[in-house]
Amino acid sequence: MTSPHRPTSSQAAYDVGLLVIRLAAGVILFTHGTQKLFGWFGSGGGLDATGHFFTMSGYPAGTAFALVAGLTETLGGIGLALGFLTPLAGAAALGTMINALAVTWNSGFFAPNGFEFTLLLAVVALGLTLTGPGRIALDHFVPVLRNHRLAYGVAGVILAAAASVVVLIIRG
Repeated sequence: MTSPHRPTSSQAAYDVGLLVIRLAAGVILFTHGTQKLFGWFGSGGGLDATGHFFTMSGYPAGTAFALVAGLTETLGGIGLALGFLTPLAGAAALGTMINALAVTWNSGFFAPNGFEFTLLLAVVALGLTLTGPGRIALDHFVPVLRNHRLAYGVAGVILAAAASVVVLIIRG
């Protein structure tokens, strides 16, 4: 019989696995978001260039939408990496990736121009939103989020889908 305060080895493996996935996805989202916002890491155009790309991709007020995308990727990435407000962080990442999929969908499947990488990030965000961050996360210290519930994840997915639909309707 195991103690309720000491995770079993399978629970510990689950928590470590979620931590690795969260860190990888979170760092990738953070770097992409800061490329959009500030042009960091040598290959990002910053807000003006990203805004121009968004305008050319059919978004009205491209700079405003670039700001939203940059902030949701940056903050969602930080939240996922730290396991903080995971349902909301996952929703931010998922919603942004749904919109990115809409932009890249007709470019084929394979990178560098296709949607495979964006799809992978969307699925990872979806999975983390539904499963929660595991025990090695800041959510473990937030009483209402300490024991992640599927309902929190489903609410996050619904939020991401609703926000994406609104943005895609605006995009036209």
